[in-house]
Amino acid sequence: MNKFLLYLLILLILSGCKIGNKDIDDQSENLKIIFEKAKPIKKELNSSLKIKLKKLTKGEVFLGNNTNNTGNIDFETNFKNVSSYKFSSIKDFSSNQPELIFTNDESLVFFDGDGSIFKVNKELKEIWKVNYYTKKEKKLKPIIYLAQANKKLIAADNLSRINLINLKDGSLLKSIEGNTGFNSNIIVSKNRFFIIDFENIIRCYSIKDGSELWNFMTENPFIKSKKKLSIVFKGELVFFINSIGDLTALNINNGSLFWQTPTQSNIIYQDAFTLETSDLVFVNDSIFFSNNKNELFSIDAKTGTVNWKQTVNSVFTPIIVENFVITVSNEGYLFAIDQKNGNILRVTNMLKNIKNKKNKIKPEGFILARNKIYLSLNNGRLIKTDLATNNEERVYKLTNSKILRPNIFSDKMYLLKHNAIIKTD
Repeated sequence: MNKFLLYLLILLILSGCKIGNKDIDDQSENLKIIFEKAKPIKKELNSSLKIKLKKLTKGEVFLGNNTNNTGNIDFETNFKNVSSYKFSSIKDFSSNQPELIFTNDESLVFFDGDGSIFKVNKELKEIWKVNYYTKKEKKLKPIIYLAQANKKLIAADNLSRINLINLKDGSLLKSIEGNTGFNSNIIVSKNRFFIIDFENIIRCYSIKDGSELWNFMTENPFIKSKKKLSIVFKGELVFFINSIGDLTALNINNGSLFWQTPTQSNIIYQDAFTLETSDLVFVNDSIFFSNNKNELFSIDAKTGTVNWKQTVNSVFTPIIVENFVITVSNEGYLFAIDQKNGNILRVTNMLKNIKNKKNKIKPEGFILARNKIYLSLNNGRLIKTDLATNNEERVYKLTNSKILRPNIFSDKMYLLKHNAIIKTD
């Protein structure tokens, strides 16, 4: 039976029982327990425990990959040299979580609030800027998802269009009209790319001519995700999560189903509309991700079975380094978790030295570089903390508005606010 119809039937039954049956009504507490979510962890645990990491490989720089794991990057900054590149303000900046794309020629590609796509060098000097939208389309403030494929730039938007663009000069090579808007990162594999639309359909396209090679529809397409969805791939399998938390593994060549695991089996449909998940991370034949329903998962990539589940409330992409899963909760607590068994090793409050009236200050994203955690906040600050010792080293004021997760490319750090890129080295 369709999950939605089943849920409606349960509601009708419960409503009827509540009116006409006092015994059932007396059991409402039991029903409440069944659907009750665990409360977020808001206390420190083993805060003095030292996290021992191996010496960092010299020159290790994350350029972006199809596993989404940034790891421990060889980089450090004192924020003495700061510059910025301003652009038209992006609509719903925080909820859409736009990303910078770092290309093979050491340039940055991004979009602005009018749907313009621009390419700048690593010093933020503009190389080209293009816009392929009509006046009417510009008013809709398109959200664009970007990826590089050889000498092409793939630009898919929430208005149902995919543009293939010449990365060198920004010229339009081909425009593809989809059935509905797109809502995920773009994964590139050889001569194909993959993306998810608002109907929870993952689609595979040819990079050469833009033709659709195959697609796969998951259940409940009418529930749209609040934030973008996530795709990773490894070998012959592509993994993705839909708007109600179903994790699916498909054959990368033809889209045939390998396995599917619902991670929200007891989800109430009104909650499904508010479900937010982090990006998927693939490490050691396992997939890691978390959500705002207070769940962090490790799932076996070969079988789809749950290795372990832990109580962590986070929409930020976890980092897997050595035997640790490192993440930050939506409340600002840093978690160090054993990758193998899911045991929480340490919990520390990264906001404890921040004056935070009415809990208005929130984390926006984090990275790990030279064993230091860099955590960006919605008030324009960046916290630097030593992961090994848990010692806070500095709080930097970069701006007065939200800044998203730091990005490190070519020995420089780049941070996004709603109308500018901030660079430091």
